[in-house]
Amino acid sequence: MRTALRALGVAALLGAAACAAVATTMPMPVGPDRVIRLEANRTPLGLGGADLAPGVRYAGGLTLRGADLHGLSDLKVEGDRAWVVSDFGHLVRFTLGLDRAGRLVSARDGVIRPLGGPDGAVHPARGDADAEGLAILPDGRVLISFERDHRIWSYGPDADGPPVPVAFPEVDLPSNGGFEGLSAAGPDGWLVLAEGGGAWLCAEACAPFGGARLMPSEGYSFTGADRDPAGDGWFVVERLYRPPLTLRMQVRRLSAEGVLSEPLIQLRPPASVDNFEGIAAVATSAGTRLYLLSDDNANPLQKTLLLAFDVPN
Repeated sequence: MRTALRALGVAALLGAAACAAVATTMPMPVGPDRVIRLEANRTPLGLGGADLAPGVRYAGGLTLRGADLHGLSDLKVEGDRAWVVSDFGHLVRFTLGLDRAGRLVSARDGVIRPLGGPDGAVHPARGDADAEGLAILPDGRVLISFERDHRIWSYGPDADGPPVPVAFPEVDLPSNGGFEGLSAAGPDGWLVLAEGGGAWLCAEACAPFGGARLMPSEGYSFTGADRDPAGDGWFVVERLYRPPLTLRMQVRRLSAEGVLSEPLIQLRPPASVDNFEGIAAVATSAGTRLYLLSDDNANPLQKTLLLAFDVPN
């Protein structure tokens, strides 16, 4: 979401940790995708400002740079391939690289394509193109949620088809505060979280989830969700921003009964923190790898961060 973060004048806080080890790639094009230049700088978590639950471990991070890497608003990972949607109506994909210890050290082979409508026409750069949530269902269908004109579309397996509207919560939402969290749920359904609160499980239709309206922590907003590969619940991203200096994020578990846990990950300056909106959960031999992605709002004072954390089962 493009938020008031554009006004934030504290670049030193947003990028307190120094970057090193630059990796830049220019791969060959595939299909309808356009090759993009992708620069990935290894980024430490920083000293102070990070509270991790027992057993949670930082597993490396990157600062991503490139002309097409702005406004990235959600993330899912399949194998070593990252899928990302943006505020500007694009689907971006790139490959993640790990070192021998399993730490995130690189991103390469970036490609991009515009998201079209049911008529095959490409959306304009603003308005209807504001993609906020991304889910990949077990059958391979790629779902994308949009705000302003609030809706969820399925782009079919591997996002290769024209979009088809699917069920979404028919509730009143602010223009710039829509369905930020989107995740697979069960064999053929999806979980939807609204930025200001509210959760629904959808398939042929949508039903409220979590009893009374599910709310983020006080002052926070829901900005992302992905299923827990080790169970029936989800991991949820919450972000808090209060100008001019308060910027925080946290990750919590959401149980199958609709109950949110205490935070597993909490970040605030001087740690490497920005406007985190995307999350991907990947099974590992010891638990779950969480990838967290920030939306820089196309603001030169912000950064596109991709951080990895390992969470035990």
